Amino acid sequence: CYYKNLKDLGLELSFPETNSSLILVKKVPLCFVEREANELRRKRQPVAENIVEEFIQEQVELVQTTGGARGTLPLTLLKVLASQACHGAIKFNDSLTTEESCQLIEALSSCQLPFQCAHGRPSMMPLADIDHLQQDTQPKPNLARLRKMVRAWHLFGR
Repeated sequence: CYYKNLKDLGLELSFPETNSSLILVKKVPLCFVEREANELRRKRQPVAENIVEEFIQEQVELVQTTGGARGTLPLTLLKVLASQACHGAIKFNDSLTTEESCQLIEALSSCQLPFQCAHGRPSMMPLADIDHLQQDTQPKPNLARLRKMVRAWHLFGR
C-alpha cells in the first residue's frame, strides 16, 4: 500500500513470494548511488547497503507511527544530500578569481543560512583588515567588539 510513496522517493522494492523475509531492492535514489561512487573513488568502505537499510527502516517506522503520512524529505535523504553539498563545496584555501568570489557572495546572499554549511559548520570566518591602523586619517576599529565577535564565532562554530 505504500509502494507508490516509496517509488516517488526513488526506492523500488520487490518481495519474492518464495522467501517472505527477503526484500529485493530494485532502485534507489540517485543521490545514494552518487554517494557510493564518491566513497569508492576515495577508496573508502561501501556505504550504500547501510544507507538503504537505514532508509527502509525510517520508512517502516513512518508507516507504523503515522500510517504513512508524508511530510518533508526523509532524514536519510537529507543527510546524504547534506554530505554531497559539503564535499562539492568551496573550501578554505581554495583559489578563487575576483569574479568567482563576487558570484559566491551573491549566491550566499540569497541563502536562508549563509553562515553555515548543511551540517551546521561555519562557512565564513570574520576577518579584519588592519592595514589602515598605521594611518591617522582612518578611524580605528573597535577591537573589543571584534574580539567579542571572534569569541562568539568560536562558541557557535564548534
